[in-house]
Amino acid sequence: MSEPNYFSFSSAQLLPQEERVAVARKKGKLQIGVPRETCMQENRVALTPEGVHLLVSHGHEVLVETKAGEGALYNDNDYSEAGAKIAYSPKEVFECDVVLKVEPPSLDELKLMKQKQTLISALQLKTCTKEFFQKLMEKRVTAISYENIRDEDRQIPIVRSMSEIAGNASILIAAEYLSNVNNGKGYLLGGVVGVPPTEVVIIGAGTVGTCAARTAVGMGANVKVFDRSLARLKRLQQNLPFPVYTCVIQPKILEKALRRCDVAIGAMRGDGGRTPCVVTEDMVTKMKARSVIVDVSIDQGGCFETSELTSHDKPIVVKHDVIHYGVPNIASRVSRTASFSLSNIFAQLMVTFGEEGGIEDVLRYRKEIRAGMYLYNGVLTNKAISDWFDLPYSNSDLLFG
Repeated sequence: MSEPNYFSFSSAQLLPQEERVAVARKKGKLQIGVPRETCMQENRVALTPEGVHLLVSHGHEVLVETKAGEGALYNDNDYSEAGAKIAYSPKEVFECDVVLKVEPPSLDELKLMKQKQTLISALQLKTCTKEFFQKLMEKRVTAISYENIRDEDRQIPIVRSMSEIAGNASILIAAEYLSNVNNGKGYLLGGVVGVPPTEVVIIGAGTVGTCAARTAVGMGANVKVFDRSLARLKRLQQNLPFPVYTCVIQPKILEKALRRCDVAIGAMRGDGGRTPCVVTEDMVTKMKARSVIVDVSIDQGGCFETSELTSHDKPIVVKHDVIHYGVPNIASRVSRTASFSLSNIFAQLMVTFGEEGGIEDVLRYRKEIRAGMYLYNGVLTNKAISDWFDLPYSNSDLLFG
């Protein structure tokens, strides 16, 4: 028989030990400022009255600048009833500990900010200047771009949410410009019994393309989806409850589909740069007269060679007798829905900051939220910005240890 095993303990280990109890992180109270958006044609607001009520019920203070919700049809009384304090000067809002915006602040708004605040807004790197980042660095601001924040599944919730809105809205916009009211062909998008349905070509099989395809098929249209990635096309087909025509982008096949279509949706995205331009001017000249192009990817240059950047006031241009819609901020067209969607995400993010010990602790322990941080106490933590504007950079992992 083998010898029995005995565990030996030192005399110190045999003495009674102190019990170790997990210490909960101290909850923090946030002072959140929601300024009125000053960017042209931005109708969204970062928090709805429902979002304000949620935060106030968790013990946070919310200051909303007067008329901040006007573009989304919320008035000051709605916010006041939800528990917000109405601020009648932007200076008061921009002095809050946390400034929550949809668009990046202007240089004039940056002057109103104080030292060591937290800014949560869009980044929009291509519209920012070196001076913008230098001002934030001087004031030792911690800045988070919401379009880079990820969730537990490594998805980007705000970009996905706005893409869903843009995809659905793009088909509704096309339907408007097919009608006689807007000097279109006089077609009903979809069709009725005994009448051939309209033909829709969607270029791009991401979130925008998937939502556009779902809406178009739901309205009765014939849909064809093109993309460079076979994997994205496969995922789109799996996410739709019905089969649609899918094809990898090949110029001759795409040109043939565009000749026959009544509506073309540009839904491709660039990988960190310009959207690939896959539809040439020659292809557009061969499209049907008064057909409609809605280039959702116009904010990254567009995937139609003939696309032009337009505004909500003058949303279309006509080239080669084809209607082009090139408004970059489609979500602002349905500002109430878009604001509600943004507020759902922002309000929960603020609750997380409060429940988990404050913004610094959350950034330290939650890498998915830290993915959106590009400045920490005035130190630049985004290498792309550093390379673009030749500014000093530090790795966020080294800052937090």
